[in-house]
Amino acid sequence: MTEFPHAMLREIFEQPAAIQRTLDLYLDNDGLKQDVFAPMEQWLNSRGEVLIAASGSSRHAGLAAEIIFEDLCGLAVDVEYSSEYSCRPAVNPRLPSVLVISQSGETSDTLAALRFAKEGRQQTLAIANVLGSTMLREAGAAMPLAAGKELAIPATKSFTCQLTALYLLALYEGSWLGSFEEGQLKERIAELRALPAAIERQLETWRFEMRSIAEKVSDAESFLYLGRGVHYAIAREGALKMKESSYVTAEGYPTGELKHGPNALVSEHVPLVALATVDRKVDDSVLRYEKTLQLLHDMKKQDARVIAIANSGDKDVSPLATHCVFVEPASEHLLPIPEVIPLQLFAYFMALERGVDVDRPRNLSKAVIEAV
Repeated sequence: MTEFPHAMLREIFEQPAAIQRTLDLYLDNDGLKQDVFAPMEQWLNSRGEVLIAASGSSRHAGLAAEIIFEDLCGLAVDVEYSSEYSCRPAVNPRLPSVLVISQSGETSDTLAALRFAKEGRQQTLAIANVLGSTMLREAGAAMPLAAGKELAIPATKSFTCQLTALYLLALYEGSWLGSFEEGQLKERIAELRALPAAIERQLETWRFEMRSIAEKVSDAESFLYLGRGVHYAIAREGALKMKESSYVTAEGYPTGELKHGPNALVSEHVPLVALATVDRKVDDSVLRYEKTLQLLHDMKKQDARVIAIANSGDKDVSPLATHCVFVEPASEHLLPIPEVIPLQLFAYFMALERGVDVDRPRNLSKAVIEAV
């Protein structure tokens, strides 16, 4: 059995098993477990409007879900900070269905958002990792995760299990709304089932590569993380992992926004982390990728230090990046799950380089149980 010096690293490596356990909750040999999803039949409002309330990493999962739900199901989705939503002066008169996401299921701001929505007669659904938690008990419908206990304060396996559950929810809602043909649904489920093994194959390579990159860029004062579409959420999450794990300032931006101000920060001491993966079966994804390539061309002329995440076999990104880490190809809306894992490892090794207690970063706790 592999020994891990920190809970965060062990939990990163537990992700294939954690994702598999979560899949087992919601899939059987026939596909989606209809009896498990039955409590969610009445969750979606008649206009297909959804409001997601969450904080921290869970909100980044919600940002990814916004794109996934809109693209795959045609829903109209808004994402709120829980701490802001529960302070609104009045319930949205359109009464969107409310989805709250939390690792612990006890996060005070998100719990307040859930109760606020219930008081406003909105349909509610909770996704949380802790069975028996308050959110799972109080929401109109519940989607528990099976990530297992997460000891390190930086969320890793709970985040990828949230993304897994949200993708499953999109498949359920999409099938109910008639967004997929039966063959398309089976194809998406088959790809989802193959994901844990695909991640397992890549973990050790990512571990080696991200440790080496962290050693080379440990002098960085700050990082700018860039992603387009659903990958913007992962840029935000990668930046958060860097901040909370290593105490290095990092910000996530949509890739196309770099030249609208943040590019002034780019220098030898402010590297870029660019998500440059692509689903070549999807025209929109190819367009985003081509635009990202053009930006990387411009950054190379600018002598920027770039760490890129690209598809295995991609020959166009590597020449434009200082360091390039590869992720096996996947469909556009599943790519966030594997591509975030090298970013988790990067934050972990940067923390080690800077002498940070990665499992217990200062001023942070696993669940924020006091309102902020």
